[in-house]
Formats: sequence, structure tokens, C-alpha cells
Amino acid sequence: MKYQILLYYYYGHLADAAELVAAQKKRCAELGLTGRIIIAEEGMNGTLEGAVENTEIFVSELLGDPRFKDIHMKRSAGTGSAFKKLSVKLRHEIVTGKLGELDFNPSVEGTAQHISAEELHAWIHSDEEFYIVDMRNDYEHLSGHFAGSILPPMKNFRDLAALLPSLEHLKDKTVVTVCTGGVRCEKASGFLVKHGFKEVYQLWGGIVTYMEKYPNQDFNGKLYVFDGRVTMGFNTDSPEHTIIGRCAECGKPSEHYVNDDGDPDRRHFICCEECAAKHPLYASANDTWKGARERAEVS
Repeated sequence: MKYQILLYYYYGHLADAAELVAAQKKRCAELGLTGRIIIAEEGMNGTLEGAVENTEIFVSELLGDPRFKDIHMKRSAGTGSAFKKLSVKLRHEIVTGKLGELDFNPSVEGTAQHISAEELHAWIHSDEEFYIVDMRNDYEHLSGHFAGSILPPMKNFRDLAALLPSLEHLKDKTVVTVCTGGVRCEKASGFLVKHGFKEVYQLWGGIVTYMEKYPNQDFNGKLYVFDGRVTMGFNTDSPEHTIIGRCAECGKPSEHYVNDDGDPDRRHFICCEECAAKHPLYASANDTWKGARERAEVS
């Protein structure tokens, strides 16, 4: 059986959020889908896995709702074990921002203009002056990021407000925000615009869309994902694929994430399998993926 993973989000007022939670939970269970859907009055954020046929039924039904017809649905190959269970939850936000006075809904407060993967690719391969700002968490940067991009040291998305002063020098520059699937950039780009950044864009469809169109170009390494795969790439057997991750112990190239079970925060980092074997408290992220627990940011 072939499996498929879906990644999607929607920003827009959902007056029936609670009812939608119940309906989505029921339908996903009927289709044998696993993964996470977060629903709030401000919108919906989901990542699901299931048999290809069943995920396509889900997509057809979801996009058949006029509210969701314009959702950008990202698809990638699944493993059948990317998620341990199905979780459909009602939340206050679909991405936890906690950005102080800017705890906002992008569909109401506004957000930055989208730029397509094709447009960003053309900019990268031109003399255009612009700056890519990666809005993912710091541990996500370790396995892959755009060459030359700015990587703010955020342990959580809510750290963006505190890190804003470090980006002040870009206020009059052209900025492109990037994240895994696009949902975090809706808030992050709007946050920058609200705070006086003059020309801000966000990558439509996120890094995963860029990698699919331009595998092993510009985005170096693998993309960290919030499921049991931990990282994903396209054409990774190609000689063009580069491993940019480095083992925290010995420094050799690696894309193997571990959790430190001896750390109260279960620190998540790259450690090659040889070094990890020397530490009984280092558990492979593929086996004990932190995302099996509740996480706020899924794309």
C-alpha cells in the first residue's frame, strides 16, 4: 500500500470551529488517517497521513467546502508510520504566536504578499537585493536551510517578538520570510509589516514547495518535518544533495536527530549514530519523535 502525507492550512473565521473538530475527527477516523489537525476560530492547520486513495478522498471533500477551495495542499510520500495516532483539537490559535500586542489573525490584521517558488528562484539567481529570513525554530535549521539566509535563534515561534531588534537593520530592505509549509510565515510576515518593515514577502507553500520544484537547489540539506520521518528531501541520492548537518559530538556530517532524555526540555539536536550509541540517554528522534507529544507549530 502506498501512503501519502498532506500538509495544509487555512486562515479565515470559522464560526463552527467546535462542530468542525467533531466532523473532521469522525471523517479522518473513517478514512483511516492519522496525524494532527488544529482548528480555531481563526482557521485550521493540519498534517495527515493515510493510504493515497483515502487522502485524496479527504482532499476532495475538504476542498469541496467553498471556504477551503483555495487551500494550497502539499503532498509528499508517506511511510505508513509518520504519526502514531489521530489528534483533532480545538485551540485558541492554529499556530501559537504569543506575540504580545500582535497576537493577531492574519486574515483580519493583514499579512505580507505571497511570492511563489518560481519567483523566489528567479530572485535568487539574479542580482536582486533581498534577504531570506527563516522563521523556523533553531533546531530545524540544523539539517537544512537556504544558502545565505538569516537564521534567527528562535527556540519557539513566540521568541520572534524578543528577536525583532536583531532584524531592525532590514526594515528598509526587501525581506522574504520562509518556513516549512507557510502557516508560520502568515503571522511572522504580518508581524514584520505591523512593526514597520517596508517590503516583506512570504514564500507561498513554504520550503517544502520550493524543494519539490527545485530539489537540491538553493535550499541545502534536508527539511525538518513534524512527523515520524523527522527530515525529508527530494532526490537525496543525487550527487547534488549536500549534508549540512553536523554531529554535535564529533562534528562529522550527519542528518540524524536525537532527543536528550536527560535534559528536562528533551533537547533536540543532530548527533551521528556512532556518537549517539555512546550516550544511553540520547534517543533517536525517529523512534521517540518529540512531535508525538503535543506541539504548537506543525508547519
